[in-house]
Formats: sequence, C-alpha cells, structure tokens
Amino acid sequence: MPSAIINGQQITILPGEKILWTALRAGIYIPHLCATREADIPFGGCRLCLVEVEMEGRREMVAACSEPVREGMKIYTDTEKITRLRRMAFELIMSDHHIDCKRCVKRTGCKLIEIASFLKMKLTPNKLRSLVRDLAVDDSHPLFVYDPRKCVKCGRCVERCHQLRKSFLDFEGRGFEMVVSTFDHLPLAQTGCDSCLECVMACPTGALYRKEKEVE
Repeated sequence: MPSAIINGQQITILPGEKILWTALRAGIYIPHLCATREADIPFGGCRLCLVEVEMEGRREMVAACSEPVREGMKIYTDTEKITRLRRMAFELIMSDHHIDCKRCVKRTGCKLIEIASFLKMKLTPNKLRSLVRDLAVDDSHPLFVYDPRKCVKCGRCVERCHQLRKSFLDFEGRGFEMVVSTFDHLPLAQTGCDSCLECVMACPTGALYRKEKEVE
C-alpha cells in the first residue's frame, strides 16, 4: 500500500485524500476551523492547519486541508515555525471574536477552546488589540439565533447551506469587512429558511445556536 511519513510515522494513504484527514485518521491532531470532509473545494481560510511537507528534496509550507497526500511525502505538523504561524493566525481570529465563554452555548464543545488548549494559548489576544465590531444579533428566527460578533468566518454554515441547494446564507464583503449574511440583509425569519438547522450544527463557535439552549 502507498504510504507517507508524518512526524516520522509511516501512514498508509488513500487516493486523493488531503493531508489533514490522513493525519487525523492516524490519530495525529492538526488544528482546523474551516475544513470539512464534504467540501469539494477546501475553503482554506483559517490557516490553522499549516504543515511542512518535504517531497523530492523540496520543503514547503502548505495548508493540510487542501494539499493531497502523496506517496513518499514527508510531513511535519509540529515544528517551531508551524507553531509560530498557527499562533499568529489564532490571535488574528480571536482579535475579531466576541469572547463571552461563560454565557456562550457552545462553551462545552467550542473549537476555539480546543485549539487554544492545543496551542497552549489564552483566548484573549496577547499581541493584537480587539477588533470586534458592533454587529447586530439576528434573533428573528423562531428556532435559532445568529450572533455575527462570534463568527470566525470559517464558512461552514455557508458551505452546508449551499450543499443542501439552499442560498439563505452567504459571504458578503472582503477582507476584514467580510461577514456571513443573508440576501439583501434580510432578517433570518424573512429569508424563507426551512429550519433544517444544518447551519447551526455546522457552526464551530457560538455564532449560530438554538434558542432553547441560550444561557440565561
């Protein structure tokens, strides 16, 4: 069977499989926010899954969610350079995140807490000032709430909505101004959303949550 080497460990590879899923399948954790197995084209926005690969004498940094693993490839997931870049990426994400863990409904299963623990970091940015914008919370839908202040722009909700051939959620704007929004900024209750709640289940933070789970 074809194989690759991850952190010195020989791993059997599957045709077309991305490095991220090969590593996770082998029990090697790589932090990630935006990656999903179902995505035809990886979003690659969080930059937390960076790894170093060595192939045919060349060594380079790649996103594990988008780079296919190939036979003979040597992959490094925990070098000092990788850790430094991941910490920078995480600080940038958290600088635009409304930290409210005590009241957050996802506090027991939050991906941000998981990643911070892995990187041995605090959730509060150390080097960057807070860039959290005063964005309005949309609680118009009878079943769930969207709090854009807690959105990390991972695109999971947008991707899931589109996979289901719906278009209630999409990205708007560019760069720092980019947000997940509805068409023409309509309240969720007016979009025609059929309440499947797939977007809520896809969200890795407390940006989308069911109303009955809201913390008092």
